[in-house]
Amino acid sequence: MEPIETPEVEQSPVPEPVPAAPVEPRKKNGEGSWETVRSLLIILIGVFCIRTFIGEATVIPTGSMENTILIGDHVFLNKLLYGPGLPYTSWRLPRLRKIHRGDIIAFRYPHNPSVMYVKRVIAVGGDVVRVVNKQVYLNGKRLDEPYVIHEYPGIFPLRDNFPPPVSEIESLPESWGLDPGWAREMPQYIHRDGLYVPKGYLFVMGDNRDNSSDSRFWGFVPLQNVVGEPLFVYWSYNAPTSEWLNDSLEGRLRFDGSIVLNFLQKTRWSRIGKIFENPY
Repeated sequence: MEPIETPEVEQSPVPEPVPAAPVEPRKKNGEGSWETVRSLLIILIGVFCIRTFIGEATVIPTGSMENTILIGDHVFLNKLLYGPGLPYTSWRLPRLRKIHRGDIIAFRYPHNPSVMYVKRVIAVGGDVVRVVNKQVYLNGKRLDEPYVIHEYPGIFPLRDNFPPPVSEIESLPESWGLDPGWAREMPQYIHRDGLYVPKGYLFVMGDNRDNSSDSRFWGFVPLQNVVGEPLFVYWSYNAPTSEWLNDSLEGRLRFDGSIVLNFLQKTRWSRIGKIFENPY
C-alpha cells in the first residue's frame, strides 16, 4: 500500500502580544483637592504681584481731567517704574523713572491715603508756580497748555489767581474747597514771584481747571504718594459721576444692570486704546 501524503497546513503567524498601557495610580481625594487649591493659590499670588508691583486697572469717576481723561474712562496704571511699595511695610522698590513736569500721575490723596487721585504735574521741587487770570506761569514763563479747558468765564479767587495774597488767605471761605490746614501752611511758601514748591513734593492740577480739586486747594503731593501713571484706556463707558460714586448695594446693582443693557450704545469705542503722553 502506497503511503498517503498528508498536505501541509500553512500556519498563520502568531501575533505578538500588545503591551498594556500603564495604569496611573489613582489619586486620593485629598491629593486631588490639594492640587486644585495649589493652582488657585498660584493664580491669586500672581494676580496680587501684578497689582502690587506692575500695573493696576482703575476707573476715573470725576471730570477734573476732562477732556484728557473722561468720566468713565477705565485706565491701566503703570506702577513698576515708580517704586511700588511692599504691602504692610514702609519699604519701596527703587524708583526707575523720574517724575517730570507735564506727567499725568495717579497718587494717594495726602489727606486721605485710601483715596486715589489722577492729576497733571505742573511743578516739581524747586519750581515756582503762579496762576494769573487762569493762565499758569512756571518759573516766570507762561505755560502753553493746549489740553486745558475752562468751563466758566468768570475769575474766581484762589482758583484763577494763585497764590492769593497772604493777607487775604484767612478771609477765603472753606466752602470754596480750601483745606484749613493748607490755608495755615501756604503762607510760608508764598514769595513775591509765586508759590515755591519744596523738594520732595509736587504741585498738581486738573486739566479741567474750573472743576478740579487740586494743589491750589489742599497743597502739595509728597513724592512717596505717587502710585503710577495711566498708560492707556482699555474701556470707556459714558455715565455720570453720580453713578460711578454710588457705593450703596442697590445703586451698584442698578448701575451694573444698566451697563449690561446699554453696553454697546454707551461704550465710547473711539477711546479704547487711547495712550497718554507727556506734551512737553
